Amino acid sequence: MEQVTTVVVGAGHAGLAASHFLSDRAIDHVVLERGEIANSWRHERWDSLRLLTPNWLNRLPGHSYQGPDPDGYLTMSEVVEFIEQYAAVSAAPVRTGTNVESLRRDGDGYLLATSRGDLRCQAVVLASGACNVPTVPAISAGVPASVAQLTPFDYRGPDQVADGGVLVVGGSATGVQLAAELQRAGRQVILATGEHVRLPRVYRGRDVLWWMDASGVWDQRYDEVDDLTRARRLPSPQLVGTPERSTLDLNALTALGVELVGRLAAVRDGTALFSGGLRNVCSLADLKMRRLLASFDEWARTTGRDAEVGPPEEYAPTTVAASTRLRLDLHGGEVGTIVWATGFRPDYRWLDVPVVDEKGRLRHEGGVLDSPGLYALGLPLLRRRRSTFISGIEDDARAVVDHLAKHLPASAG
Repeated sequence: MEQVTTVVVGAGHAGLAASHFLSDRAIDHVVLERGEIANSWRHERWDSLRLLTPNWLNRLPGHSYQGPDPDGYLTMSEVVEFIEQYAAVSAAPVRTGTNVESLRRDGDGYLLATSRGDLRCQAVVLASGACNVPTVPAISAGVPASVAQLTPFDYRGPDQVADGGVLVVGGSATGVQLAAELQRAGRQVILATGEHVRLPRVYRGRDVLWWMDASGVWDQRYDEVDDLTRARRLPSPQLVGTPERSTLDLNALTALGVELVGRLAAVRDGTALFSGGLRNVCSLADLKMRRLLASFDEWARTTGRDAEVGPPEEYAPTTVAASTRLRLDLHGGEVGTIVWATGFRPDYRWLDVPVVDEKGRLRHEGGVLDSPGLYALGLPLLRRRRSTFISGIEDDARAVVDHLAKHLPASAG
């Protein structure tokens, strides 16, 4: 049986960053990838998607964007190229087309059964990400067979969507982007949204993510967050990466002709039932946005950065109709397709180690699991708020590999 000191599962940006620091420490390792390098970016994204982060912010350990458009946003093919380049320059020992079928304890180490044979190792880094499977609520079972159902993994573009109106469920970045694309393509879209995070694309002349980065919001550690479980499950902010750096919030969708309704609460007898709390949900999102922008203003003032940016801006409250519909007859033909933009979850069915909670998520402390030698990377707010983004992986991977190196016996490497 093949033996190696460390196995990294997943050859996306997280797994490759782990490989970088393992190589720096001369720790013998392999990176196993079920498909190709950057597999999810290649095969599990819709055609028009761009990164939410501006190009200048896209960086990995020893590798950063060097193109002519630092304020632009990478397309999916450009993301794949960026990650492929990183794999090449870092000479990561990636084995593509290698599916991990099971992982279990084996003495003081681990045994991995893969589609290309078994591996024994002393440590494992789980870097397969948190978005392996789209989350579809159980109420989808009540949708009539005459209505097509898609997830973001199924969706590629408006042309594949059946004729008729579209109900998009979910008001995160994915939901608002798909709703806008479908509405612009001539479909009448209804967007059902509950809790969401509203942000402008640009504030005071700078990308809103510049403010998050420069002001230190993203530097908050996981052990400084009051309700960590809730923070890790917050929906992604309503942002889109476009050449014109446009804001895509609910007001922008309303201007396009999208109908807003409350959270989809149930489907009974072929009828979709929506919450009546949309106005309150939007008011809360507006309030949180204003507070965040005010904190940016205060930071700029107290650090002497006011002269570098434009004047403070105000944004109109989210416009909500006086009366939003509470019911939609799915048999009536008004809607031919439902797109479930209701989030994603990891898939650890192959993990035969008791480190997964009742929701299917890993129990970990800053990426360190409670099974010695087992680690995680690429999860939301793993160690800091910036963990969600590509640029956040460097600090996470360095810390995790530091802990891993201390776990290994002195003879390993």
